[in-house]
Amino acid sequence: MKVVVDGFGGDFAPVEVVEGAILAVKQNKNLTVVLTGDKEKLEKVIAGRNERIEIVDAKDAITNDDQPTLAIRQKKDSSLVRAFDLLKDNDDVIGLVSAGSTGAVLTGAILKIGRIKGVSRPALCSILPTVVENKSVMICDCGANVDCKSEHLLHFAVMASSYYSIMNDVENPKVALLNNGAEEHKGNELTKTVYPLMKNLPINFIGNAEAREVMTGDVDVIVTDGFAGNVLLKATEGVASGMSKMIKKEAKKNPFAMIGALLMGKFRGLKAKMDINKYGGAPFLGCKKLVVKTHGSANRLNFCNTILQVVKLHEKGLNEQIESFVSKQLKTEMTND
Repeated sequence: MKVVVDGFGGDFAPVEVVEGAILAVKQNKNLTVVLTGDKEKLEKVIAGRNERIEIVDAKDAITNDDQPTLAIRQKKDSSLVRAFDLLKDNDDVIGLVSAGSTGAVLTGAILKIGRIKGVSRPALCSILPTVVENKSVMICDCGANVDCKSEHLLHFAVMASSYYSIMNDVENPKVALLNNGAEEHKGNELTKTVYPLMKNLPINFIGNAEAREVMTGDVDVIVTDGFAGNVLLKATEGVASGMSKMIKKEAKKNPFAMIGALLMGKFRGLKAKMDINKYGGAPFLGCKKLVVKTHGSANRLNFCNTILQVVKLHEKGLNEQIESFVSKQLKTEMTND
């Protein structure tokens, strides 16, 4: 069982990528990680710690400045393209991890791997913590598809529901539609069209949810288009970061230094909970093979968790579940027509 990792994707590549891969194989004895990238540079970081770590040489790299489609088609010796080729051509390679350009990863997933039959578009599904202990919420889509039709959101809902169930061992997770009000008649044309259709899906649809409800723990999956989802995700991350800075600033103003120090100690747990490196990456749900995008500033812990996340999704049969759900939906739509 192999997971291929783009060795030169991300702000801290290749060091954090390599260290994360080494951590992952130590935790799973049945796993081999294949790193793509400049072999000489990767070997320097590995420094002889190559048990179940393989390298496929790739001298080029795709950057955030590259146009995604052109880069995937023209930079054939880039670490990302070589990773996609390995994923496509080898049955024992179960998934791909990259912290590189989101656009390039999405383009590669579509052009090189393709979609599960019946899936209208792959969706990027991200994880956020909530105020409830040990409970997360997923946002789908959070950036892959800016403009969506109703069928896209329906597929996002089905795929994300399966994904949440696997990652959290929860049956029938609560799925909500992101909207500007809880009432069924609220929203734009897309959400008003999708709402009644959501009721007929084989999921636990609980209605609309406003942005302020995302981290309450009352909802497991938030379904939306990639534009609104990306704004929601980044706004939430920005508020969390801003609040942390504000708390530190106010604590320093406190004349009672000891009280301030104790106050800051109380917030260490909160800071740890909001650390996105503790969570895995965001999979492109609906691809024929597992493709997981982690954030550009990912550290070794995040790379490790994302690699192990791929293994878990493979072992739990995420893609098979998605294919089964979508197939049932298509049969239902044909019957209704």
